Amino acid sequence: MKTSLDLNWTGNMSFETEMNGHKVVLDADPTVGGENKGVRPKPLMLLALAGCTGMDVVSILKKMRVEVEDFNVTVEANMTEEHPKHYDKMHIIYSFKGKDLPREKLEKAVNLSEEKYCGVSEVYKKAMELTTEVRIEE
Repeated sequence: MKTSLDLNWTGNMSFETEMNGHKVVLDADPTVGGENKGVRPKPLMLLALAGCTGMDVVSILKKMRVEVEDFNVTVEANMTEEHPKHYDKMHIIYSFKGKDLPREKLEKAVNLSEEKYCGVSEVYKKAMELTTEVRIEE
């Protein structure tokens, strides 16, 4: 299946597109000529990973009939110092909140996302080190 995206330059360092009916604006930091009108491209890589795996985990837990009070995905990334600057490591922290949450089912949902369902993590694993952590709060 082929997918495409059109990104339109809107002046200076700013670009915009429409994705699934939603406008997305990209821009650079003012220190490099931008006007801070939108998000930066590289951090969107973290968002893509967090969103992809987060949606997987929620879907899997629903099928397992595990109810959590709160769920958060944090992605920490290490940026190289030399050009081309890129992420060489990402650490994903899955934080669950709820009473008597079954750790084994939470970890199974995370593992299924990472190993079978999340296409973003599949691509990222080929380019950098990915590590994970599961946290549970009562």
